[in-house]
Amino acid sequence: MNRPLKKLSTLVAAALLSTTAIAADFSFKFQSSDPSGDKNFQVQKEWAETVEKMSAGRIEIDLLPVGAVVKHTETLDAIKMGVIDGHITATGYFSGKDPAFGLIGNMVGAWSDTRQLLQYINHGGGYELMTELYAPYGVKYIGGSTTGVEAFVSKVPLNGVADLKGLKLRAPEGLVQQVFAAAGATPVNLPGSEVFTGLSKGVIDAADYTVFSTNHQAGMNDIATHPVQPGFHSLPTIDISMSQKKWDKLPADLQTIMTVSVRDFAQNITTQLRIADQKAVKEAKANPDITIHDWSQEERKKFRQIAMGEWEKYAKRSPNAQKVYDSITTYLKDADLL
Repeated sequence: MNRPLKKLSTLVAAALLSTTAIAADFSFKFQSSDPSGDKNFQVQKEWAETVEKMSAGRIEIDLLPVGAVVKHTETLDAIKMGVIDGHITATGYFSGKDPAFGLIGNMVGAWSDTRQLLQYINHGGGYELMTELYAPYGVKYIGGSTTGVEAFVSKVPLNGVADLKGLKLRAPEGLVQQVFAAAGATPVNLPGSEVFTGLSKGVIDAADYTVFSTNHQAGMNDIATHPVQPGFHSLPTIDISMSQKKWDKLPADLQTIMTVSVRDFAQNITTQLRIADQKAVKEAKANPDITIHDWSQEERKKFRQIAMGEWEKYAKRSPNAQKVYDSITTYLKDADLL
């Protein structure tokens, strides 16, 4: 072969190899329940990129922010109908479909550390239970995570349960609102996107929203200068799930990669947010206008006792909710956490 033809042949071969490298065998569209500017979403994007690298480009995930295709409460149906392929979301958003999702999504007061929840998911029966709950929707539960023990945003000093009485606070629907109401507060329905405005306009006095660093970055602590950190109330469950039909088409090695990647993601997001929280707390403490409140163990126990009574009531709302209640309380007892 003469030199020009040999050179052309080499270029064509290189082009074919390049095309093969960038053409994924499986392309998926996932939607997050977080906005693109949040730290949560940034870590989720890292997960999508990691999956592509671990699979040598065979899997490509296009991760979209909250509301890009459907509302955050509609992703379960959207996966079932093939509108999107998967989601990264707070499981509790589907409590309207079955109270079980509200209970496993945020069993208020149950967990005091991210490791406790992750151990339950991966080794205490949570994975199997979520797999069962999602099966009727044609959704494959790949794995679970959390963010961190959430801070509490407040415009007024809060040092214990008694200070919750009459407090107008934003809280997600379902068990969270039920527990706060039982503690004497006045829960208000308000989407997360309106928390800042609600606080600034006096619609609410406080909010159950997310971790300290995210609140701080969003300027929440500048208008609600009495945050409670560490939070006393909330450790939400996040899940990464996808279409069961599309999962079944993945070869076994790619299914393993997806499963392992979600466990890595759980460690990554909880670690990154813990580090971000530490930095944000330091900044807040340096601001004389912000007062961080840390509840005593006695007050935390009081709140948990109220929450435990509501768990039992909430469990009666559906057979699946009772399954969740039995599963988590059994785990907590066996682990000496109850």
